[in-house]
Amino acid sequence: MDSDLTFDDNDNNEIVFYDDSTEDHDKTVEDAESEDDANGAFGAMAEEEEEEDEDGEADIESSDDDDKEEVRDFHTKRGERASDSSSEEETEQEKQRKKSYFSLPPSLPETPITSFSSLNLSRPILKGLSILHFVTPTPIQSQTIPVALMGKDICGGAITGSGKTAAFVVPILERLLYKPREKASTRVLILCPTRELAIQVDKVARTIGQFVDVSFCLCIGGLSLKPQETELRQRPDIVIATPGRLIDHVRNSPSFSLDSIEILVIDEADRMLENGFAAELDEIIKFCPKSRQTMLFSATMTDNVDELIRLSLNHPVRLVVDSVNSASSKLIQEFVRIREHREKDRAAVMLALCSRTFKHRVIIFFKIKVSVHKMKIVFDLMGLKAGELHGSLSQEQRLQALEAFRKGRVDFLLATDLASRGLDIKGIETVINYDMPQTHALYLHRVGRTARAGRNGRSVSLTGESDRKILKKILRHTPHSHLKRRVISPEIISTYQDQIDSLQDRIKQIFANEREQNVIQRAEMELQKSENMLIHQEEIMSRPARTWFISEKQKKLASGSGGNEKKKIRDKYAGMPRAKKRRLKSMEEEDAIHKVKNAKSIKVAKKALRPSKITKLPPESQKVGGGAIKKKGKSKKTEKRVRFDLDLADVSKKSSGAVISKGKKKTTKLKSGNSNSKNSESKKGGKSLKRKGGESLKKKGGKGLKKKRGKVAMKRKR
Repeated sequence: MDSDLTFDDNDNNEIVFYDDSTEDHDKTVEDAESEDDANGAFGAMAEEEEEEDEDGEADIESSDDDDKEEVRDFHTKRGERASDSSSEEETEQEKQRKKSYFSLPPSLPETPITSFSSLNLSRPILKGLSILHFVTPTPIQSQTIPVALMGKDICGGAITGSGKTAAFVVPILERLLYKPREKASTRVLILCPTRELAIQVDKVARTIGQFVDVSFCLCIGGLSLKPQETELRQRPDIVIATPGRLIDHVRNSPSFSLDSIEILVIDEADRMLENGFAAELDEIIKFCPKSRQTMLFSATMTDNVDELIRLSLNHPVRLVVDSVNSASSKLIQEFVRIREHREKDRAAVMLALCSRTFKHRVIIFFKIKVSVHKMKIVFDLMGLKAGELHGSLSQEQRLQALEAFRKGRVDFLLATDLASRGLDIKGIETVINYDMPQTHALYLHRVGRTARAGRNGRSVSLTGESDRKILKKILRHTPHSHLKRRVISPEIISTYQDQIDSLQDRIKQIFANEREQNVIQRAEMELQKSENMLIHQEEIMSRPARTWFISEKQKKLASGSGGNEKKKIRDKYAGMPRAKKRRLKSMEEEDAIHKVKNAKSIKVAKKALRPSKITKLPPESQKVGGGAIKKKGKSKKTEKRVRFDLDLADVSKKSSGAVISKGKKKTTKLKSGNSNSKNSESKKGGKSLKRKGGESLKKKGGKGLKKKRGKVAMKRKR
């Protein structure tokens, strides 16, 4: 039966299964408290006994209106995707593409593999496995080891805690037993996204290979460069590294290269293929030879062909043991609802869980580092033993926190997603999600820290109104019997909230003291740096500058924050189903057409609303030389023509003493006996003729000049 987990409307913080065949949904606090003792080491749990009917849809239809609409919408969307014929065609094309890209796994013996000795492994490796108490191989190990020994590329996927590290370490050690001894060279490279995971892989590999003549080197950030350079000069057989430090050594450490790499292993490959590691991974692939064997492993292994092509895989074998996007079958997943108007009670809810129910071996995940540190202070003030793990700590502090949690000196480990991938800590009973992750894959990695290697475990997630989308994804891939509800009394929450409020002054004081200490430490560090520069300046300046494969500007540009440069824009349709993608694109096209039509209609309407122009009536015409000449013509051509005619009229009427200039009448009476005045007038007329005639000649051109001269000659004859 398809079940959906919906929010109820009671006053308690809870999430329940919605099914009309269940008992009363509004379980009281007393009922929840009475179940505390019956639930063993995992503490209080309010469970619903559900009866599965033959027709699960009928039960959903009989629910309340709001919940019915939400569940029905969920099933409708699933039906739309299933019934979309074009989507089926594209899915079929994608299947054919994957079929041509991935090669079929080789035929293995039908008899089940019950021990590592049946895999034909060498005795030194079997002895190392016995130290780790590995007797029977897990499904991913039994499938991966024979294929890896054949030298084929592998894309392996299995749930968290299924033994993927041993699945690639065992065949690597088996192949290195038969390596040539004449020349030392680095043959194996294992990449991990985090330092803690690299340290764990190094520890497992050294334990299994302690009876094999194989050398190891761990290259991670946060540790000293010089010892790592010394080990790399000896060319160890296996290098376990994080991408950033490895590139630093390849570019700046003498006599170290990746030219002789025969096997490349990428652990948590889906994380390494993301944008955060894309540039570093491409740079590492460029240095490795193409004839290598490549193995990828992750609990949420991608099968996107376009992403895998970047790694230059040679017809890889796809080995997926468990269903995609599924958690361990031994994991019980609980959810506590945080209402929108009660988000401030989130810390009180978590303190209530940690103080009353889950008191030992608990990992609590947060979104940001500030929340981790603040909650660590609250835990200390409340008397709860806790450690913190996040990126702002030094590598030494991070290792100390992990070691304290492993050895049981602290009961709670407060961490960011730095601890969500690959860490194998025995005895973790509970994982609490203070903030829900943004993706379902990250949720699986978080809750995968418990219920590992066949053990039982429990996860508790505080879900708010903004977490409905991720909650539905979890429900789709989780069996109905593994989902539970938890009821917390509002009185208990208010009690813990009052305690947190009473500690606010002390928390602020602690933050102020820490800021002062950070300032002092920074000043001391700068002082020590200056002293070293004064004492060892020649030695420091003589060292060659360390280089990096990408500049700061290019790094910002690649991450989409390149200032005035063109930013890298992520495809807004990435990760959407094809049917939804086509629907959104068609809607955008229709919106664009409507925008164009609306813009045209708006333009026409604005033009219609404009007032009409008021035309100015021309003045009365003036008669000059027997003809009617308007002062202001309709165009510049007519105005220029009028001015030229007036100049000609000025020349013809010099004898009468009338001079017309620029369309205005100016008459000058000349004395009959004054010849000097006539000469001066004629000089003026000549000057005006030359000046105005020259201007008009330049403007009109040669043809117009000939015509005008002919008219002047005729007038003179008359």
